[in-house]
Amino acid sequence: MDGVNTAGVRAVARIRARSDGRGGTCLPVLESDGPLALRRSRGSGAEARVVLVGAMSGPLGGDRFAVRTEVEEGARLRVGSAAATLALPGQNKGGARYDVRITVADGAELHWLPEQLISARGSELRVTTRVDLAARARLVLREEQVLGRAGEHPGTLAGRLTVRIAGRVVLDQELACGPGAPGGWDGPAVLAGHRAVGQLVVVRPEFADAPVGPRRLGDGAAVLPLAGPAVLVTAVAPDALRLRRLLDEGLSSLG
Repeated sequence: MDGVNTAGVRAVARIRARSDGRGGTCLPVLESDGPLALRRSRGSGAEARVVLVGAMSGPLGGDRFAVRTEVEEGARLRVGSAAATLALPGQNKGGARYDVRITVADGAELHWLPEQLISARGSELRVTTRVDLAARARLVLREEQVLGRAGEHPGTLAGRLTVRIAGRVVLDQELACGPGAPGGWDGPAVLAGHRAVGQLVVVRPEFADAPVGPRRLGDGAAVLPLAGPAVLVTAVAPDALRLRRLLDEGLSSLG
């Protein structure tokens, strides 16, 4: 997955959200690139909304995609996607990469809520998401991975999610699934035969004074407090629909 390949598509999309000084949020930077097309949609109140629209299939083998997002002090931003991202095998050798880098300033808020990532048979993708938050930033971040389309074996998918608050790491987790992944990924200690896995990270300054306790959410999901004012909702499920319901239930339970 780390082989060098210059034949794939390179694309970097950029978003910057800023308070407009009138109680709203403006977007001084909204840069699409190649297959990563960004569109502003109708916001609500002080919140600006951006939708990531895939302009072509992918990521394919050898592709290198990246999204850079910065939310400045006092801004509120919600980012979603128009459809699921489908990782596919390509004609080029080597795996694909998808890198997300997020920065949220004090008094700013980001809801990062893309649709699912589907790992199709024969694909090879590594996803890295790194979030840097100021001490009084707010965040809701959702990641969902589906291993294979209906009736299909999955491709190889590796993901790493790192969250830092005021420079301190509160979450750093990595999961690899599919052919070539370390043994046991589909065993009872990890996915237990499920084909959809996801996590929801919620950061709110008020959690520092009123910590959230750990608890189970039905079959296959749990709420776990993190160091600092943060909570992780983690879930496995037989399909994408059930996974989304579990994560939504976790978010609702936090108030």
